Amino acid sequence: MAQPAHPRPKAYPPPQFPPRRPGRFDRVPPAVFPAILGLFGLGLALRPGLAAAGLPVGLADLVLGAVAMLWAYAVFAYLAKMARRPSVILDDLKVLPGRTGIAAATVGGMALAAAVAPFSAGLGKAVLVAALLAHAGVTLVTLRVLLALPPEARDVNPGWHLTFVGFIVGGLAAPVVGWPDLALMLVIGPGLAALAIWGASLWQLLRRIPPAPLRPLLAIHLAPMCFAATITAGLGHGTVAQVALAGAVAIFAALVAAGRWITVSGFSAMWAAFTFPLTAFAGALFALGWDLAGMAALVLALGIVPPIAYRVITLWGSGRLAAVTNAAEV
Repeated sequence: MAQPAHPRPKAYPPPQFPPRRPGRFDRVPPAVFPAILGLFGLGLALRPGLAAAGLPVGLADLVLGAVAMLWAYAVFAYLAKMARRPSVILDDLKVLPGRTGIAAATVGGMALAAAVAPFSAGLGKAVLVAALLAHAGVTLVTLRVLLALPPEARDVNPGWHLTFVGFIVGGLAAPVVGWPDLALMLVIGPGLAALAIWGASLWQLLRRIPPAPLRPLLAIHLAPMCFAATITAGLGHGTVAQVALAGAVAIFAALVAAGRWITVSGFSAMWAAFTFPLTAFAGALFALGWDLAGMAALVLALGIVPPIAYRVITLWGSGRLAAVTNAAEV
């Protein structure tokens, strides 16, 4: 039987009318989590800052309580999105804002453990273990996604610190709940990963200039050094802490010197990358007894972190954050 000269075109389903309205949690953007992590860091830095100023430390706990509720709501919203289609996390991990955001979500769990540990060691242990396990799962899934991407999409970038070095934040809570050996492990292992990322990033920076919209991510390089200084100081390894703080000061000075170059493209959700490294820097200064310098960094953080977090969270509420960061939709 002869075939028709013009085969029948493929049938498509008719468009919905009225158009389907996306659900409340259908496109939750992971990019909101770095800003929330910055607010966690601000609350944690306020504890030693208020103590050094002779003010009630309870004010910092109020901030941390409010941030914990915000983080819990954002986690609930993203899990609700995953409940509709679990594989949506794989789509989010294919883009840079999604990878950094999902890693920041589980790192936020470690910051929450540091917030609650002084009040309840048992609760702190439970939150810390859950956050570390969740982050390990995120790291494994991220590796799977990265290996499936084209080579040009697998380049090392500062956001890798959140994924592969983010475990170090658990070291803030571990000594408080009675696990100093775990804290040391969370410095050594992730610290080696941070060294590799710093080396690869420096080599890339010497070879080519990063695009202007991605330059704010360079601030993330500051965070691992600051956390290493804070944790080792608390564990009594003074020399290591001093070396780490010196490295943090050098990175901070370089970022300040290149401030105009880094921010040339104007505000974007990527500016959340300024928040948690700056608060970690203030915390490291306080941890090593540099109270005046820590107070100056804390005041700077108070002027920078809340406005950035407010703008990012406002973008989430308006629906624009998902669009500008290519968040996946169920």
